[in-house]
Amino acid sequence: MRHPVSRRDFISAGSLGFLGISLNDYLRAASSSKVVSGGKVNSVILFWLEGGPSHIDTWDPKKNSNFKPISTNVAGIQISELLPNMAKKMNKFALVRSMHTRGNDHPQATHYVVTGHEINPAMQFPSLGSIITKEMGPRNAVPPHVLVPKWDRGRQYEDYFRASFLGGDYDPMCIPDPSKPDFQVTDLSLPKSVSEASVEGRSAFLKAVDKRYRTMNDRAEHTDMDAFSSQALKMILTPAVRDAFDLSKESEKTKERYGKDSIGQSALLARRLVEAGSRFVTAAGFHGNSWDTHSNNDVSHKDRLCPPLDRTLVALVDDLEERGLLDSTLVVAMGEFGRTPLINPNLGRDHWPNAWSMALAGGGIKVGQVVGATDERGHNVTERVVTMGDLYATIYKTLGIDFHKEYMSPIGRPIKIANSLDDRTGEPVKELLG
Repeated sequence: MRHPVSRRDFISAGSLGFLGISLNDYLRAASSSKVVSGGKVNSVILFWLEGGPSHIDTWDPKKNSNFKPISTNVAGIQISELLPNMAKKMNKFALVRSMHTRGNDHPQATHYVVTGHEINPAMQFPSLGSIITKEMGPRNAVPPHVLVPKWDRGRQYEDYFRASFLGGDYDPMCIPDPSKPDFQVTDLSLPKSVSEASVEGRSAFLKAVDKRYRTMNDRAEHTDMDAFSSQALKMILTPAVRDAFDLSKESEKTKERYGKDSIGQSALLARRLVEAGSRFVTAAGFHGNSWDTHSNNDVSHKDRLCPPLDRTLVALVDDLEERGLLDSTLVVAMGEFGRTPLINPNLGRDHWPNAWSMALAGGGIKVGQVVGATDERGHNVTERVVTMGDLYATIYKTLGIDFHKEYMSPIGRPIKIANSLDDRTGEPVKELLG
């Protein structure tokens, strides 16, 4: 039986915060996870379109959109004229036009898309990223699960991306907006009062541990603590880890290619992180540029939403390919739902989970194709319904994770990691798998 003052309690209290040990969740995960060896795909980037893009104005153009469909470089596939860069690179993408999910408001829909479960007051559910992090295990010394940027407002959404009963080991490391001039990840830096030499010699580190932890916990697992200490030092002192978060290593040309706003720089950082070893990175730069177009839908899509989507998503996929990372990295671009086929009195479109679209690239996915279809106005799915459970099962399949797996919750309820409608287990979308 453990002492009431746990290692987590001690670290959370900030006793070792000056050494970046708020990253202890990564370290604990490293000690308990076993890496899945199911194939060459080893990481996921979720390009998060917060607020829900209008499917009929982007990837599933219809006559009730004021934007014209344009041909792509794949015969027979058309997308909105608002996405000209993507149209030229459609051979690198797969579109799913038949997503059908639950939740008609942002909190409910975001929770459902991110966890695969409807909100339940009796319990919380782990996110997709947390499950993948648990199943895959860490690589190198890099935090395996990262969300960028963190929410400055609407923190409830950030909570949905966490691990819930799986434990803080698998929570994402939530970092600031990398497009800001003062961006830095303080957890990876030593304070000026502690020299790198002294930390490398372990004297400063062990002194802090001895004084504030071991003396409080006579029966503490000192051997394990030594292991965590060693890994903490490795993370803090390994140049490759710090470099992964250092966008100054990128050329101005590359930064411009992605876009110097939050959207572009979050995606660029996501690429750097998966290249360094992260398993799941959510690039959530659309926080302050939300797709929630209840008014002026057309103006918003045309002027402030589709241009950065078209620019950054294509840049990310091209960059991953140029670096030899596209086959090993699955890119998923989606929001929490689509938008109504009808325009409301405010010239906007409202929430629509019945039928919506998303895009995928890399990760061994069969690209240059469209899966599913909706009716002539985009109201309902008419061909090949794809649920969140099906999408999850597809993602797990590419990573070599058993999509049939279930976790036992604290209340004794088995939780499907690929939960579909009517409490069924999702099935991989065979059209997407190579």
